[in-house]
Amino acid sequence: MTSHEPIEAEPGTTAASPDKSAAAPTPGVDQYHVNPSLPPVDLEKHHDQAERQPKHRAPDEGGRRSFARAFREELWADNNFTVTLLAILLALICGGVLMVIGNAEVRDQWQYLLYQPGKTLGDSWAFVSTAYTDMFKGSVVNPDTVNRWYWNMTTWQQVFYPISETLTNAAPLIFTGLAVAVPFRAGLFNIGGQGQAIMGALGGGTVGLALSLPAIVQVPLGVLAGALIGGLWGYLVGVLKARTGAHEVILTIMLNNIAFLFLGWYILQTWIKDPARSDAISKPIQESGRLPQLIPDPLLRANLAIVLAVLAAAGVAWLLKRGRFGFELRAVGHNPHAAATAGIKVGTTVALTMALAGALAGLGGTSVALGTAPALTIDMVGQIGFNGILVALLGRVRPWGVVGAGLLFGALQAGGNAMQTFSGVSVELVGVIQALIVLFVAAPALVKAIYRLRRSPAAAAQAGLAKG
Repeated sequence: MTSHEPIEAEPGTTAASPDKSAAAPTPGVDQYHVNPSLPPVDLEKHHDQAERQPKHRAPDEGGRRSFARAFREELWADNNFTVTLLAILLALICGGVLMVIGNAEVRDQWQYLLYQPGKTLGDSWAFVSTAYTDMFKGSVVNPDTVNRWYWNMTTWQQVFYPISETLTNAAPLIFTGLAVAVPFRAGLFNIGGQGQAIMGALGGGTVGLALSLPAIVQVPLGVLAGALIGGLWGYLVGVLKARTGAHEVILTIMLNNIAFLFLGWYILQTWIKDPARSDAISKPIQESGRLPQLIPDPLLRANLAIVLAVLAAAGVAWLLKRGRFGFELRAVGHNPHAAATAGIKVGTTVALTMALAGALAGLGGTSVALGTAPALTIDMVGQIGFNGILVALLGRVRPWGVVGAGLLFGALQAGGNAMQTFSGVSVELVGVIQALIVLFVAAPALVKAIYRLRRSPAAAAQAGLAKG
């Protein structure tokens, strides 16, 4: 066989399809004798095999997943929403076990587990499910009450009573939860929400009992006084940390005790204490100084505080995402040295951050003093400051997450009272369930292992982008 001369390709010639004609050879290359040791390739047979291969279609235009597919993949993955939801479910399961252990009748039935397994498990399930049903009825809605109202056997106020109690309990928790979430984004851990709430209740309550002005004037004055006193109490922590380097945890622990003792001394003063009472209680707060109720009715206690709490969360969310101070706050939280190099006054930012946190916690105390408490007492704020830490952690220190966590904890508190009344389960179990929820949320690896969650595609994609 004679050798062929190299064939020069014309300019602009492209490779032809294998099922039509041979492509133009590369200039200067013998297309038949590139490698004589290799067998000739049957291009048409190769093309037929390629045609029989299954063709993969892109999931979506541009290679993006559809919403339905993304939802299915994220439904049982280790994303924040699924982990939080399953942590709540796991805490409720643990709470159910504690209910069984705490009830003598159901606990004794477990002695006959091998003899009567169906009855033992059935009685346990009936007791736990009834208790949780009573909790739901006492915090959201009672279907029996709705049915009775439909047949004109009760009032509509009774229908809205459970959700009203949930909103009433949730409002101060949202405020104190935000008081923990905001400093956390700046690298600060504020556990002084209890003391700041006490001082806010003292400031707002004093305006409420000392003045007798029109409600449209006195209510804003009381709210501003509570926020101002609480803000100053938080600002003191920020200044001491910025000037002396003292740790904010130690400072807030000390100021919590000081605020509690100061409130006890303040109530006993002659111009504050109720002369008709022998115990430590102030004069009653004026009606004109109370926060207006959402629905004017003695049975429905939900008031303007829940509206203010949601507005505060919206304001904090905007501040952290779009405000200049929010940017400086987050920059200090990520790296204070880099923030200082960029021209941010770290000490001023820390002081103002703690002042904002104190103002938010002060509003939480004010919502109690002017909302549900008839007068100033030593224990009127309860544990809203410490519970605010749990709310912030459950909400993953994000404003709208704090709102959701506050509503959940408010529902647990409102439903716990109903559960104790109708099922005989101690209301202290609600505190145990709250602690378990936060425990499981704080240990996501445990939740992932128990439920065998797969890796979230969205989280994997973000990790890949972070690595470059």
